[in-house]
Amino acid sequence: MYAYNDFDEAFVRERVAQFRGQVERRIDGSLTEDEFKPLRLMNGLYLQLHAYMLRVAVPYGTLNPTQMRQLAYIADRWDKGYGHFTTRQNIQYNWPKLDDVPDMLEALADVEMHALQTSGNTIRNVTADHFAGAAADEIEDPRPVAELLRQWSTDHPEFQFLPRKFKIAVSGAKHDRAVTRAHDIGVRMVHNEAGEAGYEIIVGGGLGRTPMVGKVLRAFLPREDLLAYCEAVVSVYNLLGRRDNKYKARIKITVHENGLEKMQELVEARFEDIRKGFSGFDQELLKQIETAFAPPAYVSKSSANYEAARLANPAFRSWSDTNIAAHKAPGYAIVSISIKKHGQTPGDATSHQMRVMADLAEKYGHNELRVSHEQNVILPHVHQADLPAVYAALREADLATANIGLVSDIIACPGMDYCALATARSIPIAQDIATRFDELKIEHEIGELKIKISGCINACGHHHVGHIGILGLDRAGVENYQITLGGDGTETTTIGTRAGPGFSADDIVPAIERLVTGYLDLRENADETFLQAYRRLGMEPFKAILYPAEDKANAA
Repeated sequence: MYAYNDFDEAFVRERVAQFRGQVERRIDGSLTEDEFKPLRLMNGLYLQLHAYMLRVAVPYGTLNPTQMRQLAYIADRWDKGYGHFTTRQNIQYNWPKLDDVPDMLEALADVEMHALQTSGNTIRNVTADHFAGAAADEIEDPRPVAELLRQWSTDHPEFQFLPRKFKIAVSGAKHDRAVTRAHDIGVRMVHNEAGEAGYEIIVGGGLGRTPMVGKVLRAFLPREDLLAYCEAVVSVYNLLGRRDNKYKARIKITVHENGLEKMQELVEARFEDIRKGFSGFDQELLKQIETAFAPPAYVSKSSANYEAARLANPAFRSWSDTNIAAHKAPGYAIVSISIKKHGQTPGDATSHQMRVMADLAEKYGHNELRVSHEQNVILPHVHQADLPAVYAALREADLATANIGLVSDIIACPGMDYCALATARSIPIAQDIATRFDELKIEHEIGELKIKISGCINACGHHHVGHIGILGLDRAGVENYQITLGGDGTETTTIGTRAGPGFSADDIVPAIERLVTGYLDLRENADETFLQAYRRLGMEPFKAILYPAEDKANAA
């Protein structure tokens, strides 16, 4: 993985020192809250319902064991002993004291981490496929490109005060695990008809109050043009994007109001103006970056004990059936560690669990961990022979829940438990759904099903692209939960369709149970997933399950 050079080290330390002075001035009253707000947001510090929240950047979700242990130390030293992994592949601390934040940032800098640009109207943390560098279906490891984009965008003088926040995702595989079509810019690695490697550039995706699927701006962009082209896109948006209404300021609205053809025309013109100025330096830098992402030194050994353990231990077999993905190297596997034990807060990990994951990465995982946008943690390189030992350690740490991709592997935003913008609770609903289906013992029978929950229209829980999406709203002071169906965040990205009237907090879990158990009767066979059944049958049979005739008058 990428290691800081002297410039990186000096830059981050300087920003920490600068913010320390700003915090001191806020505490002594020299800065008002209004004056301090833009300064703290530039350093990833939010003011939530009950306390400050620090959002730490984990670029493209990649961590090493030392960094994970430092995150655990920070949780113990300055927070409440846990951290929350987010859909931006970051980690958040929900309870820091303002005067401790500079020390937290200093501790992050000690392990080549920071909180820069995790907030504000700038280019946020660049995200990527959480199986990057390991996936069997990968065309190319997207992380060097993500690192190049990170370096380009960090403190970019032209893009620190954009019309609105700006998010970029990169995918290097046939199957899109980075939700590229729901980002302001999505970069997908592709080959043209001549077999040359390049990028498909997607713009104008996004969720929130106006969800839109991104549009292809360039079907094939040569590798050497990527940075100049992205600069052209953001530059055009910076000039054209609306600043009169923050709800219409994202690039998705810019594309919608101006049309794709005009955007293409403006971007291509800007691209031609600036491309020569890059003079190949970006490609030289990319080559240097790529050396930091060389594949690990894979080992060759027998997997006989793995197969024997699967036969001997049904719990291990169940876990390996759901939490293991195909690896590009013979004998290896990708391990997804579920941070979604039934009844627990999705994405929360204790400091002890962080240290266990760090130890496993060091002992069995070639010193790599990843944070997924689905709020889980990945060991990308584990030999099959080591899987029984990994499972045993995870089980001891309460991290061996066998539910990746199943109904209880729920994405949920913090909702009204933490967020000042939320209009309804998300966490308790996710906990109750997971607990209920654990009681029913039918998760594995149901198969792949992605439920995503947001506690407000801003859609931080990605509910629009959930097979089942749940949106919590305030209706005259009462929580009301709308259900959307048919969403998808992969290469066939689709925005879910609202099923009908919302449900109360007491009724939403029974409604989801009714919907999912009803699907089992509708599907053609055990291999037809919920999404496939929905696409085959359409909304009506699912709507009939959600709103039985006798209950229609009571659905609110």
